[in-house]
Amino acid sequence: MKVAVSSTGQGQDGGVDPRFGRCPYFLIVDSDTFSSEVVENTGTASAHGAGIGAAQLIASKGVKAVITGHVGPNAYQSLNSVGIKIYTVKAGTIKEAIEALAAGRLSQVSEPTSPGHAGGGGRGRRRGV
Repeated sequence: MKVAVSSTGQGQDGGVDPRFGRCPYFLIVDSDTFSSEVVENTGTASAHGAGIGAAQLIASKGVKAVITGHVGPNAYQSLNSVGIKIYTVKAGTIKEAIEALAAGRLSQVSEPTSPGHAGGGGRGRRRGV
């Protein structure tokens, strides 16, 4: 199964980035063979919609699951709407996260794990509320 992990670096020994939409890279790993592909997250500089853009990016790669530190409401909805399962971890390497998923030690989340606009540079005023 193809799994996208929000990553601080470009290898499996790199850390899991706690941010989904604003992580610098996604490491897409085949959980059976551990082969991987690095995908640059091109939406990190977006003022708005980084989580949605990141979800669309990894969905286009045929990913079936995501491992990250936190996922906001827009990214959660985008991933959930296309059937991508979401798992969270507190810390660790990409390889450790994939191994934990394969061993059944990660729980699938059923709702966003952080408020919207996380990491948006303080410009995250909600309109119309």
